[in-house]
Amino acid sequence: MVTDNFRAGLGALLALMALSLITGCASDLGGGSYERTEARGVMSVRFGEVTTVRPVKLEGTESGVGIMSGAAVGGIAGSGVGGGRGAAIATVIGAVAGGMAGAAIEDSSTRRAGVEITVKLDSGQYIAVVQQDGGENFQLGERVRVLDGRGTTRVAR
Repeated sequence: MVTDNFRAGLGALLALMALSLITGCASDLGGGSYERTEARGVMSVRFGEVTTVRPVKLEGTESGVGIMSGAAVGGIAGSGVGGGRGAAIATVIGAVAGGMAGAAIEDSSTRRAGVEITVKLDSGQYIAVVQQDGGENFQLGERVRVLDGRGTTRVAR
């Protein structure tokens, strides 16, 4: 028979594992960050001048890891309440509440500050690029490079 202490310990362990999964999967979307698969890839480079920079919010991810982890932890915690039919109801309620909490944790832990950078290219065309705020602090009138390749565009110095 599984004891309440074992369930509590297992629940805490699962919660820690879920949190490390959620926060470990958050990627950096700044202009100076590249995926491993982008190494040795060809990118086109255009030059231009920054005309506007404004802060934006990059929404968090909803991969399902938070919901599933939270539901598992909530279900385990709920199963320790009462006995028989009461334990079954508490398990369902715990799983639903845990899933909702897990989704909220995943969203908030992967939300990032971003910037929308509008650039007037040397060709005269205006483009806007949204990327994670990597602390580059682009200034109005600054000359920048716009790099395009493999479905991504970034602004860099």
